[in-house]
Amino acid sequence: MSFAHTCGVHDAAREAACLRLARLIEERGIQRVRLGWCDAHGLLRGKTLMPHAAIRALRDGVGMVGTLMLKDTADKTAWKVFEPGGTDDLPGFAGAANLMVLPDPESFVELPWAPGTGWLRCQPWHADGTPVALDSRRVLQTALAALARQGLGYKTGLEVEFHIYRLTDPTPQLDPERAAWPGEPPAVQMVHPGYQLQGEALIDLADEPLRIVERTALGLGLPLQSLEIELGPSQVEAVFDATDALTAADQMVLLRNGVKQALRRAGYHATFMCRPPFPNIMSSGWHLHQSVVDLASGRNVFQRDTPAPGSTPRDALHTLSDTGAHWLAGLLEHARALTPLCTPTVNGFGRFRPNALAPQAILWGRDNRGAMLRVVGSAGDAATRIENRLGEPAANPYLCMAGQIHAGLDGLQRRLAAPPGTEAPYAEGSERIPNNLGDALAALRSDTVLTHALGPAVVNHFCRIKQQELDRHTAAEDKTDFERREYFARY
Repeated sequence: MSFAHTCGVHDAAREAACLRLARLIEERGIQRVRLGWCDAHGLLRGKTLMPHAAIRALRDGVGMVGTLMLKDTADKTAWKVFEPGGTDDLPGFAGAANLMVLPDPESFVELPWAPGTGWLRCQPWHADGTPVALDSRRVLQTALAALARQGLGYKTGLEVEFHIYRLTDPTPQLDPERAAWPGEPPAVQMVHPGYQLQGEALIDLADEPLRIVERTALGLGLPLQSLEIELGPSQVEAVFDATDALTAADQMVLLRNGVKQALRRAGYHATFMCRPPFPNIMSSGWHLHQSVVDLASGRNVFQRDTPAPGSTPRDALHTLSDTGAHWLAGLLEHARALTPLCTPTVNGFGRFRPNALAPQAILWGRDNRGAMLRVVGSAGDAATRIENRLGEPAANPYLCMAGQIHAGLDGLQRRLAAPPGTEAPYAEGSERIPNNLGDALAALRSDTVLTHALGPAVVNHFCRIKQQELDRHTAAEDKTDFERREYFARY
């Protein structure tokens, strides 16, 4: 019996997919296949297999070091895996024991920047064939299953800001005399000067790297809609068509991984760090547009036909259905606990500033980009949705979306009511978003609803890894150098 059978995922349809992929690999002359899986930070880890080994791994899996799931942003393990009792809260991880990763044959793509190279998405399993509960992709799958039991699905569109720089000197990263853990970032210069939002001339100035982003995204099969110049120096934005949540999260991981690799080969450095370590930059956000659909019909259940009688645009029921208004209220109810899932780095909290198109308070507003939650659409509009502006582009998309789903479901199940929308998102007097990672982690730990929904082991795993990162940042004498090494070079 194959490992895929032991895991309970292999059937006739999957076997047929494996056979099709084997033929495709031979016909396309694929020379190597990368197997990628997602860590706690939403970054891809991987192994490169020769074609025959990759085909075998489709059924038998391949081993991975279990501690890859326990790393902080500096690649330091957050558990003492070689000490007795060091992993009592993590069964199956003692001694840096192996996990197994099993590829999805339907996920195969040829990497457009690496000729002759294929790629397969994997998920980790324990050696006995039980799923690894800490796998962030599985956390999202579990959340979607809970939503599906209500007959509902989650639809989202990616709107991602990031920075692109031209490499001027890779020596700091590659000089063996300066190797460190974590290492130094590369030396860079900007690709456009910024401060002219969507400036046509700046688009042309950054044309070469933007073309690489375009070719990479489309070559990976991602539904790219637009590439734009953002306000900040060397800052850009990519917008994608809306799709189901699991597909969108997969696309976010592929986008970040692919763009960084393809641009690096061409002499550029892309970073999804929120606030690159330079003067006068603009923070990058990840704006998560979301709606809930009826699984049977595909209908957007946030849409309402006509405004509620007697309502005004500041009332949630003027724009959103009852379901949408309850969902909005659930996101507000759990906003503090959602914050570290949406903004998981020390660096990202520098984005929450007044009048910076980023939120500061737990508020919603109708088409208001200063509010945490922006309600977009109107009665009769099938594209009615809620945009959550809490996120930074370094967030793990699986954990971020899973948190949104559980918070929204709690709003639905408890029939929570949203307060009036704001017209002054930066005014004093409103409840604030946590303004640092420590407070945000404490909020997540204390939210019993989200902890139960995500799973106590998942919350403990996430918070422990992030707490180790926070502790090292607190101890660092040079905070800017810490962020350059931990985030600018790696995210």
